[in-house]
Order: sequence, then C-alpha cells, then structure tokens
Amino acid sequence: MRFRFQPPVQLSSSGHHLLPLPTPPPFLSSSPSLSTCSISHHHRSSRCTSSFGIAFDIDGVILRGQNPIGNSPAALKRLCHDYSGNLKIPFLFLTNGGGTPESRRAIEMSQLLGVKILPSQVVQGHSSFRSLLNRFENDFIVATGKGEPELVMSEYGFRNVISLDDYASYFDNIDPVAQYKSWKVRQESNMLPFSMKSIQDVSLDRVKAAFIVSDPVDWGRDIQVLCDILSSRGLLGGEEEHQPPLFFAADDLQYQAAFPSERLGIGAFRIALESVFNRIHDKPLECTVFGKPNPFVFRNAEAILRHIWAFSCHGNAIRPEDEDSSSHSFKTLYMIGDNPLVDIKGALQAGHPWFSILTRTGVFRQTENHPEYPADVVVDTVAEAVDFILERESAS
Repeated sequence: MRFRFQPPVQLSSSGHHLLPLPTPPPFLSSSPSLSTCSISHHHRSSRCTSSFGIAFDIDGVILRGQNPIGNSPAALKRLCHDYSGNLKIPFLFLTNGGGTPESRRAIEMSQLLGVKILPSQVVQGHSSFRSLLNRFENDFIVATGKGEPELVMSEYGFRNVISLDDYASYFDNIDPVAQYKSWKVRQESNMLPFSMKSIQDVSLDRVKAAFIVSDPVDWGRDIQVLCDILSSRGLLGGEEEHQPPLFFAADDLQYQAAFPSERLGIGAFRIALESVFNRIHDKPLECTVFGKPNPFVFRNAEAILRHIWAFSCHGNAIRPEDEDSSSHSFKTLYMIGDNPLVDIKGALQAGHPWFSILTRTGVFRQTENHPEYPADVVVDTVAEAVDFILERESAS
C-alpha cells in the first residue's frame, strides 16, 4: 500500500492553512452552571501577555466516552478569569476523533465540562479536509464514518457530497448480507436535501473522491463499496482504472473510549481496507492520511492558537497597529495527550515550541515513560498536567 501524510494544500501567507475563527455564539442557556470561559477582547492591556498555550487531546485525557475524567472541568476552569470568565490562557482541543461538526462538538463539550467552548477551539481529525475544498467543492464525493459525515463535509462547503450509507442504498444487493443486519445505520429524517439524488443520477455520476471522516460503523459493507468505487474510477460497473483519491481523517490504530481497554480506531479500518483491496487488485491501494502525529497538524494548531489569542485581545477585526499580536509567537505550547504513538510522537516531530505531557488516564498507563516516544513529563491526570504548566509558567 502506498499512503502518505498530507499537509493542507491551501496555505495562508504564513504557510499554514487556518481554520476560520467564527464569531463567538451566545452563551448556552440550557446549562445554568456553565462557566463562561469565552473568547473576548475586553481588558486587552492586561490580558495579552500569554507566552504559552495548551492543546488538549479529548478521548482518554478530558473525557472517557461521555464522562469527564482526571478532574478535567476544574482544570479547564483554571485557564479562565474568575471575574469575567474570559480566557486567561489560550487553549484548544486537538483530537483525531470526529464525525460531528465542530460547532456541535463545542456545544456538547461545553455541556459535559461546564466550561464554554467555542467551535474555533475544537480541531478534529477531519478539520483539515477544509483544505481540499477548492479541489473538490463541486465534485461528487462520498463520505463515511460514525456520526454525520455528510453533514460535516457539507458544513466545510462541499456542495455535492453523499454519505456512503445513502450511496449504497441506490444499488440493489450491493451488500450481500444486508438482510441479516438488525440495525439501521441512518434515519431517513437525517438525510440532507441535496443528497436525495435519483437512481440514475447516482449510477451515472462518477465519484471523484472518497473521505473516511471518522470510524466507520459497518466495516464489511464499507470495505465492499469502497473497493467497488476505488477499482472502477468512481463509476460502479466500469472498467478498472486509476483509483479516485482516498482520504483518511486520521490513522489511530487504537484509542481510549468508554470500555476499559483500548478500542480499534480508524487506522485499523485502513489496514483492513488495504488488506482486502491489495488481495483482489494488482495495483496497491493509495490514500492520503491526515491527523496527528503529522507535524503540520501541530503547526496548524499553533496558528489557530495565535488567532484565538489575537481575537481574545482585539476582537474579530485585527487592526493594522495590532498586527504584531496576530502573529504572536508562543514561547511554549503544551500538548497534553494519552497516546505516545500519536500525541507525544507528533509533538516530538513538530519540535519547538512544543512540550509534551503524557497522562495515564487513557491508552498509556505505565509507570515509566514511553521508551520509543518519551514525553517531556508524565503525570497521572490532566489536572496534574495543568498544575505543572501553571507552576512552570508562574501563572497559577
């Protein structure tokens, strides 16, 4: 198999593809105990002095399933001003997980953690797919994975996307064991209007690219249909030609979910698809992989943190006299993660100014540091990680 780690193809003048920083939405009214730790440009002179920022992994560090772990709510609240609720220390969440739009994920995390999280503070594995918009904006593409992959891609601006669930439904008997499956992957009410194509439209429209947005739900069906698409240049029943581009949001072999031991991730699905495809075709599968531990993900996170901090100091519009703040340089950026092969490896490869902190609440649970990808510091919980950072930076 030939696959590569792919940096974003659309770059800003600084060399990084930046995720848009939306205007902060209204505070959630459904959570009366919600701490309003938000991005604001008030008190600029006293607050625009942070020399460091923090990137948190989510699964195994902040949450296990839907439950906060490691005293994470209290740890996050320490990064906000008590008197105003505004950001005291710039931080974001850097995860290979996904399947939900960043806007919705921010709301979910705000409710779970009791701290106001904005969409600009949520960077998921598939967030980098935005960089492919100019290439595939109007092309017919297929997206698969748990959650709502079609909605994710449409919110990025892709105009002609269909979920693999819907795509497969247009072809009778494409899944030979569908009759034995007791679950229904998708409800009709969730289908987006522009995905309601006619059978003729789908059968004659060539798929220009396939996107694995998150962990697929029906591995057997997805492997079968993807092999059909990729071996026929995107037109089922066509002759074998060069395969359409295939993109993975991440490549985690395992991750920490609600179950006590690690679960197979999107990287395991890639291995399964590769194994099957390469056994039935002469040409090896080609794909492009995004997500941690790719160094460009960490460069992108640094750029986003700079913009978050600039927005916090100056508001949505950066004035010419404040341009030095929009290019603010952090002395240290902390990556707090639970997976040495993903979080720590990525921070090590990214180099300065990244400083890695490994927690024992997820994939990693050993007493000693990881031998191959040792973190700068190993702690038990994310709360201890924040304690260490604030003490080290004399910001407690």
